[in-house]
Amino acid sequence: DLFVGLAMSDAGEVPEDPPAEEQEDAVPGDAPAGDAEEAPAGEDAAPAEAESSQPPMDGTEGEWQQQSVTRQSVSENEPDDEGLPKGLVSVDFVILPEGYGQTKRLDIRSSIAEIRKELEAELSIPEDSLFLMNMTGAAEVAGNLDPAKRLYEFGLNPTDKIGVELRINYYQEQPAEEYVMPDVLEISLRDAAGQMKVVSVYVERPTQDKPYLGGYRHKETRSEYHHAFTQTPRPQQAGQTVKYHRECQTYEYRTRTTQTNRDAGTQMPKSGVYIPTLDDVIAIPEPYFSSADLAALHLEKAVVIQCHARGMFARKRARQLRSERMARNEFLEQQAEKRRLESELRHKREIERRMHPKTYEDFEVLYSELEAWRQNETMRIKESGFDEETKHGALRQLLHKETKLLQTIDRLKISAHGHNRDAKIKKMLEAMSKPRVWAQQDGETTTVHTPFTTRAKELMDLYNGLRLPLLSVDERLDVLLHVKWTVKEFDCNLTREIVDLIDREADMLNRGRPEKSFKGLRGRLANLFLQFIETPEFNPEATRFQRVPREMYQQTAVAPLSTVPIKPVTS
Repeated sequence: DLFVGLAMSDAGEVPEDPPAEEQEDAVPGDAPAGDAEEAPAGEDAAPAEAESSQPPMDGTEGEWQQQSVTRQSVSENEPDDEGLPKGLVSVDFVILPEGYGQTKRLDIRSSIAEIRKELEAELSIPEDSLFLMNMTGAAEVAGNLDPAKRLYEFGLNPTDKIGVELRINYYQEQPAEEYVMPDVLEISLRDAAGQMKVVSVYVERPTQDKPYLGGYRHKETRSEYHHAFTQTPRPQQAGQTVKYHRECQTYEYRTRTTQTNRDAGTQMPKSGVYIPTLDDVIAIPEPYFSSADLAALHLEKAVVIQCHARGMFARKRARQLRSERMARNEFLEQQAEKRRLESELRHKREIERRMHPKTYEDFEVLYSELEAWRQNETMRIKESGFDEETKHGALRQLLHKETKLLQTIDRLKISAHGHNRDAKIKKMLEAMSKPRVWAQQDGETTTVHTPFTTRAKELMDLYNGLRLPLLSVDERLDVLLHVKWTVKEFDCNLTREIVDLIDREADMLNRGRPEKSFKGLRGRLANLFLQFIETPEFNPEATRFQRVPREMYQQTAVAPLSTVPIKPVTS
């Protein structure tokens, strides 16, 4: 037998496609003959090599290669048709790249297509997969041989000897492996937090074949497409109770003959017969209403319904767009109003922080603006065209204005210091008198007033009473009396001094001294009582607000650094 392998050209030539006449005879679905040679050798996706059965032979391979088959399809004695040459040509066929060969004697009038068809049948290979090329010998032809030409058209004469290369190239489709879907599909996806999560999807096997719902076929590719059928099984409907019934009864029919009381008939008027026409109605036939007229009427009414429906949709859309526009305009107006209010508040805050500065940053702004004003005025004076005496006078006036402004800033700083000090004292006293908040296990909170917080609250009220202005004499004496009773519970230098100041103010009140004469005395009394409140021995809540722990003062071996003598360093 002749072994036929996948022929691939060593020089990389790709056989030309067969002519259009042979392509029409090709079997649909077969791959073109030239595609196999274009695929690179050694790739994983290369088509499977074609395996062809070998024609039977009587002897060994060497004997088969040397045998000569004489083909005498036309007798030498037959007459010449139309002056065409006749005779036999010896052709040596060599299959590349295997190198197997065979010699045949063929009719000189045989075409290349007939020779190829005969060789394909002999080698048992698919049609249009054998290529004849590179004729050598009596005639030299390079490349693929034209299937439409005959041997004598290549310039051959009877008894000539030529050699022809044979190349086989075709695909053999490999059966695809059947896909079996697993019972559980694991799908990786991201959750709302952005973390990877694996979700298991259980596959439910069909219990019955899906129904065929039809489809369509592509006119050009002839591919068939079927309509899909849902994979979700329908839930089983529970049996419903029959809520109706019908009973059938058999009735026996009987035939009877009867005569009506009045006979009816049709009578036409004639001579001797009068028929009244008072109750007659004249029926005038209307025009015939055909199915085409009915379809036109349906179309007309459908157009009217469509007009009203589209109008309704348009009005609904217009209302929606109008409401969105109004909401957008309202939102823009609110944003503009918000920006305007913020700008006004910012402007007022900037004016307020310059008119009534309170923080370090406010005074820095005042100093920086004052310095910028001074520099601009100085530059303006120096760049003016006045004489030196006038410039010195203007600079003296500028210095005087700057001094006045600095004095004003200093007064504002003193006022801000007092205001900040009062706010700080108020915040501290409120923190001392604030009740304790305990958290419970159920998440609720409990507010508890301890004896220490109650004591701090009473002391805060007394301090606020001492700072109240514009009180009558009786009210002021009542406040002083409560403060005196509170501090006389403890005997020390601080309490004795507070009691002495209270007695002095009470004496001055009884003597009717003016209000401005009490300013220094009341300030000193308030400061001493504040010192009383900040002492942990008199107010236990003040312990939490001590910068230096009270135990440090009670230790005899501990003293501030300023009181510790510095010993000289000796060598």
